[in-house]
Amino acid sequence: MSEFAAILNAPGVQEVCELRPHPTGRLGFMAYHGGNLELQTDVIAAAAAERSGSSYYGVVQPVPMREHLSSIKVRPAESERLAAFIEHVDVVITIHGFGRRGMFSALLLGGNNRPLAHHVGGALQRALPAYDIVTDLETIPKKLRGMHADNPVNLPRQAGVQIELPPRVRGSSPMWWDWEGPGLTPHTLSLIDGLVEAATTWPNEPR
Repeated sequence: MSEFAAILNAPGVQEVCELRPHPTGRLGFMAYHGGNLELQTDVIAAAAAERSGSSYYGVVQPVPMREHLSSIKVRPAESERLAAFIEHVDVVITIHGFGRRGMFSALLLGGNNRPLAHHVGGALQRALPAYDIVTDLETIPKKLRGMHADNPVNLPRQAGVQIELPPRVRGSSPMWWDWEGPGLTPHTLSLIDGLVEAATTWPNEPR
C-alpha cells in the first residue's frame, strides 16, 4: 500500500470531493494536508469553494494524527476521488500551511499557472493589505514553490496556484491567543473573501 493510500485508509481520516457544475466548477480548491496537520487549510479551502461555486477536494486528518506526505506522492492513481476531481476541473487553487521565521505575515503563491497566481495575488492584497503577498517565484523558498510536474496543483489541464499560508492568517498563531470567536478570526475571514473574489472573477470558460 502506498503512503497516500495508507493515510486515506487510516482511522478517522476524511476524504472529501465535491464536484460542482460548470462553469464555476471548472475551478477547484484543494487542501490535502487538512485537519490536524496544516490547521484550518481544509476549512479555508472548503469555505472558499462553497461560496464561489467551485469544486473542492480535501483530506482531513483527525487529532492526534499528523502524517505529512510530500505533495508529489499525492497521486490520482491511488484515489478515485482525487482522479475525478483532477479530471473535472481545468484549474486549481491549493491551500497549504507553513511557518518560517521572518515570514509570519507572508502568503506565498507558487504553482505553474502564473497568470492565475498574479490574479489571486491581487485579490488577496486587496483583502489583506497588512500582509505580504508574494508572487515572485525567486522570492519563494524553493521547496514551497509547487513547481514539480507531479504536484497535484499542476495536474489539471491549466495547472494552478499553490498558496502557502502562515499561522497568523489561519488563526493558529499566538497573536490570536485571546480570540474567543464566534467563528473564524477576522484575518481568516478576509482571506476567504479574497479567495472568493479571485475564483468568481477568473474566466471559467475552457481555454
